[in-house]
Amino acid sequence: MSVYPIVLSQTSFMHREELSFPFEERGLQFGDGIYEVIRIYDGACYLLKQHIDRLFRSAEAIKIVLPFSKQDITNRLNDLLSQNEMTSDGIIYLQATRGSAPRSHAFPAETPANVYAYIRDMPRKTNHLTNGVSAITQRDTRWENCYIKSLNLLPNVLAKQAAQENGSYEAILERDGIVTECSSSNVYLVKDGKIYTHPATHAILHGCVRMQVEQFASDMNIPFVEEAFTVDDITDADELFLSSSTSEIMPIVEVDGNLIADGAPGSITKQLQGAYETDTGIIKQQV
Repeated sequence: MSVYPIVLSQTSFMHREELSFPFEERGLQFGDGIYEVIRIYDGACYLLKQHIDRLFRSAEAIKIVLPFSKQDITNRLNDLLSQNEMTSDGIIYLQATRGSAPRSHAFPAETPANVYAYIRDMPRKTNHLTNGVSAITQRDTRWENCYIKSLNLLPNVLAKQAAQENGSYEAILERDGIVTECSSSNVYLVKDGKIYTHPATHAILHGCVRMQVEQFASDMNIPFVEEAFTVDDITDADELFLSSSTSEIMPIVEVDGNLIADGAPGSITKQLQGAYETDTGIIKQQV
């Protein structure tokens, strides 16, 4: 998958090969920054407002002053699509850091934020969406402010790598047996016709697709219960699924080598997938 050539850097567009920041960059040295991954379908952003709102919440939480308004960055991201003549499925990666300054833990004075965004192709994972994926459980070793979409992702990276080495799609994270979320997605358990998921506290990222799942469930009169479940509860789950901008609504059919129910995507997960495809305007692709 190649990166598209035109990159948004600060307030200007340039070729990606021209992009450079000083090596004393706080995002690189401290993980002192925030980001968003925005899904694109047929050349148009999905849930763009929700992503921009969350970007500003994250910036406020770690005291980064963004050099644009919500409307300004929205316009620029749409311009980025136009300038790259983007018409397929992909993602926008958008990042803002506290800027470039001599290395010191304390915030530098009057240093402008570094902001950039780029586009990458990303076809839908139709085979996984249809057949489901496997996952493993891993201890959640992240910090206490996971609601901030920050660049501090090393525990997530290690958990995802453990899943990959196990031949699994995702790692389900737990603290003292309580499931929080996954390494790069939110996770849900279905039991007796109800959807259970961890409350939207500081312990998890408040996913944009997660908010849509809650809305879809409400529209279909499916109880959406913000109540944490345990690793032990997974054994008796009727269904399990995850959600994220890149994975959409993804069935989990196996955890730690054990099948979930009959090992096939469940009916509620399929209903939610249908609602997602309707909401995005996606025409279901053949596998």
